[in-house]
Amino acid sequence: MQNAPRDLFTPHPSPLFPSRTYLGRRYAACAIPETIAPPRPRIAGSPRPSSRALVLSLSFISFTVSAVHAASPAGTRPAAAVLVAPAPVGEELSADYTVTVEDRPTPVYRCRVSAVPLNQVWPGYQRPLDQTELASFAYWDMAGAVRVEVVAARAPKTAAVRPTRLGIRPKIDGRRISFILPSPAHCTVELDGPHHALHLFASPLEQERPRRDDPAVRYFGPGVHKPGRIELQSNQTVYVAAGAVAHGYVVARDARNIRIVGRGILDAASFERGAFHGIVGLHNCEGVVVDGLVLRDPPSWTVVPAKCRNVKMNDLKLIGLWRYNSDGIDVVNSQDITITNCFIRSFDDSLIVKGLKSCEQQPVRNVFAGGCVIWNDWGKALAIGPETCGPEIADVVFRDCDIIRTADSAMHVHGGDRARIRNVRFEKIRFEIDPAPVRQRLQTRRDERYVPDPADRYCPLLLVVVVGQTSYSQDSELGSIDGVHLADIDIIGPCTPGSYVRGAGAEHDVENVTVDAIRHNGQPVDREVRARLSGKTGRPGKK
Repeated sequence: MQNAPRDLFTPHPSPLFPSRTYLGRRYAACAIPETIAPPRPRIAGSPRPSSRALVLSLSFISFTVSAVHAASPAGTRPAAAVLVAPAPVGEELSADYTVTVEDRPTPVYRCRVSAVPLNQVWPGYQRPLDQTELASFAYWDMAGAVRVEVVAARAPKTAAVRPTRLGIRPKIDGRRISFILPSPAHCTVELDGPHHALHLFASPLEQERPRRDDPAVRYFGPGVHKPGRIELQSNQTVYVAAGAVAHGYVVARDARNIRIVGRGILDAASFERGAFHGIVGLHNCEGVVVDGLVLRDPPSWTVVPAKCRNVKMNDLKLIGLWRYNSDGIDVVNSQDITITNCFIRSFDDSLIVKGLKSCEQQPVRNVFAGGCVIWNDWGKALAIGPETCGPEIADVVFRDCDIIRTADSAMHVHGGDRARIRNVRFEKIRFEIDPAPVRQRLQTRRDERYVPDPADRYCPLLLVVVVGQTSYSQDSELGSIDGVHLADIDIIGPCTPGSYVRGAGAEHDVENVTVDAIRHNGQPVDREVRARLSGKTGRPGKK
């Protein structure tokens, strides 16, 4: 569900935010580079540590980097290094799980997530808590393979680690679940199904940290902080250390060469809808790095680069997105954007490219998203539109991503405004479908409850490519779509997802949609997918 404000940066009443406006100003057009964003760097561990324990004193808190199995005799794992930060005093932790990594106790934090796929256009009140549930997450840095042990509050019958690409089959021993994590990765541990899941964020060892006494650095060391609004100017850095929870958000306008980095948590749970747009909101910025942070509980969208150039987002962990319109990463009228190795669990759309009316003079060009793990609770996983104001949206690549759950569609391209959309590529995407997927619904009354229909043979969609206006369209004219390419796609699950293509006449058509190497549970299905797309029709898949 797209629910974007009609004008993000200038005063303008919106039906989605009837009592609020977003204040700001327009920005001049700028030069636009034309290079394709580079492929994602492969996640790798740090150089092999020494065989002795390394004790690092950082920001008045001690962290222990444990080197284990140093001798690496035949048949054992090679050396591993693990860095775990203690939770800050005052942060309420999860009662559902305890976690150890290489026998090191690892704090397990709490977050609120969606429990049911029930949504509505902003009704003037926040989402009821009875549509949500508590989940858990833990984070640490590592190099080499590590042993992870989880003790749950109850003994499960089944345990699954996603994405399935990792090939992890956990061992269950009563309430104890254990497995080997071969390298840094973001994954979920799901006991008897997806509810109250444990999310694990294992990052590579942090390579550099800014100096605490640097006047150009806003430094948040271990502990709880309440900075509120953090506004960055050119050549400044925000650093949130491991073991820190900062209750606030970051805004930057017209800034150059800025960094928003660290391993700690930026939390926006205390802010009401309309207070700001994005835990990280970037407006007309250039040369930006956003890396390593956990971003928890935004009031609406989470990361928003708008009218920006040369922005690199890496190793972000977006969790606790349960409120209405809680999108993950929204790339708005920006160029040369890379998004790599991120985990996004969102209620609304997860990783999406848009063109908004307030930014319409700027195109979207050269966006690369790779190595990401997506859990979508209601909307679309990897998407463009339907807000597509601007001259064009071109050269957008989604590569090597795992969609471990989505309610609506895995890959979605919707031209709802005048932009010409061209050269969109989905490559090496793994789409996992639940054994019993449930249909997303729009809520029609305030007291409505979500009750699954056991006879509903629902299956989420694989691909949607559409030109057509929606209630979020701002332009009086439509654009077109030319060139959507799927290659090396794996569908894992019990049902066959549908796909469809639909244009809006000869001048606003969809052309050159290609598929290559599509597999369902390992079996080629290129012919079936092409048959649906060539006829520009499609029906929901059947089990």
